[in-house]
Amino acid sequence: MRDPEHCRMKHTEEQRVSGPMDENEEVNEVEKHQRRSHESFTCTQCGKSFTYKQNLNVHMRIHTGEKPFTCEQCGKSFARQGHLQEHMKIHTGEKLHECDQCGKTFPRASTLKNHMTVHSQEKPHSCPLCGKSFSRLHDLKEHQKIHTGVRNHMCFECEKTFFTASDLKKHQRIHTGEKPYKCSHCDKRFSWSVNLKKHERIHTGEKPYKCSHCDKTFSRSEHLKTHERIHTGEKPYKCSHCDKRFRDSGSLKSHERIHTGEKPYHCTACGKSFTHSSALHSHTKYNHSPMDENEEVNEEEKHQRRSQKSFTCTQCGKSFTYKQNLNVHMRIHTGEKPFTCDQCGKSFISKQSLKVHMRIHTGEKPFSCDQCVKSFAHKGTLQEHMLIHTGEKLHECDQCGKTFLWASALKKHMLVHSQEKPHSCSVCGKSFSHLQSLKRHQKIHTGVRNHMCFECGKTFITAGDLKKHQRIHTGEKPYKCSHCDKRFRHSGSLKTHKIIHTGEKPYKCSHCDKRFNRSESLKTHKRIHTGEKPYHCTACGKSFTQLSNLHTHTKTHIK
Repeated sequence: MRDPEHCRMKHTEEQRVSGPMDENEEVNEVEKHQRRSHESFTCTQCGKSFTYKQNLNVHMRIHTGEKPFTCEQCGKSFARQGHLQEHMKIHTGEKLHECDQCGKTFPRASTLKNHMTVHSQEKPHSCPLCGKSFSRLHDLKEHQKIHTGVRNHMCFECEKTFFTASDLKKHQRIHTGEKPYKCSHCDKRFSWSVNLKKHERIHTGEKPYKCSHCDKTFSRSEHLKTHERIHTGEKPYKCSHCDKRFRDSGSLKSHERIHTGEKPYHCTACGKSFTHSSALHSHTKYNHSPMDENEEVNEEEKHQRRSQKSFTCTQCGKSFTYKQNLNVHMRIHTGEKPFTCDQCGKSFISKQSLKVHMRIHTGEKPFSCDQCVKSFAHKGTLQEHMLIHTGEKLHECDQCGKTFLWASALKKHMLVHSQEKPHSCSVCGKSFSHLQSLKRHQKIHTGVRNHMCFECGKTFITAGDLKKHQRIHTGEKPYKCSHCDKRFRHSGSLKTHKIIHTGEKPYKCSHCDKRFNRSESLKTHKRIHTGEKPYHCTACGKSFTQLSNLHTHTKTHIK
């Protein structure tokens, strides 16, 4: 006769292998507990154990990527049948659970429950190690893995490990190329739902993130965070080479290439390397035609393609080779400036213009002179600078014979002879030779000072004025006298100083022929002839020709 105990144990083992026992079989609570505690089926990939073999088989799909349950509506596959059933509600439009706060509906009660924490902002689950709170217990458990360092889920393509199965699943799309999230406005697809959500704001124009300091809105939370550092002055990213600090990691990374000389962007056509992706893009655009890689085109055909301009602007008649160039050009007429600097808020018509502008903030000067190692932010500025070394002066003034390196410099000089000031301020009537000077002046009336020094809090009308001011804090004196070793912060100060060595007195009085080496000295002198006394004592009303005389007089009132 067989041992009844042996038979019972064997029967239990068979149940554990095959799965849960028959529903009609009666099992007491003690036996159920013993069965659950005896986890004999272990995953060979991550070490997780299961009571039933069937549960292990389902779990293994995480590692194998197997998804046997496929949606017949959209072709999406799932590892579990229950997940497919939940997914089908998306196609049927079934939304049974409604939020009594905002009226939003959800296909599952659990989703509604998670949503309700938005309204209650209740976070009852706290981490005992760092104190961070969470709305859901599941989120707390996932967070705690950061402290324990447990990463049970490994990618077998690259062996990278993850805290959760969902993180692994998202990561694996890098290897598979799967992009299950499609934009409803265009055909662009994404690997992750959050990227789709961000992308769709381009079409909708939604900017849900608002700055608490200036009411400016942003489409992404990270852009808001970076922007708010303009107001707070925070620059958390520090250069390990020169101690310069930045508001965002991207600017720091770009800046550090100045020190390292790294050029990570390589042209696949000619092998040339570049510091920035924008430089590579421009190089490819103008040197290698955007054609099919398999298409062979000789130099003559390339030239014909460049010379052929089939896209014409309906506003001004200008033609372009590529439609994208026309689209950018049209923004001149529409006034559209979709690319905004997250450092100072200035907007630009093209992404390339924004990238060039960013060099003001990063301090990047990628174009270096091989004669004096001076660096420049723009290639054109370097080309103009090189004329200093060659001594080439192509532009001569027909009034006085003076020559200039650049046509723009000659044009400005000619205003000395003509004294023409065609640009007038509509507020105070002051006139200017250059439109740019008028625009800068008008900011005095509007009070707009967008550029702030984060060392002392002082604000300035232009970025140039801020840059000059910052030399007070940095101690930088880039302008050196060629006659002595004295250095200056500003080019104007160097120019004034050089007159000591040359003895030049270019400013002549129109009343008495007396000459001066500084324009302000001439201006003060002329008051002798005109009788002008612009400085008034507030105590007694007496007027003075010079400010220094007023200061001396004011001391007589102090008892």
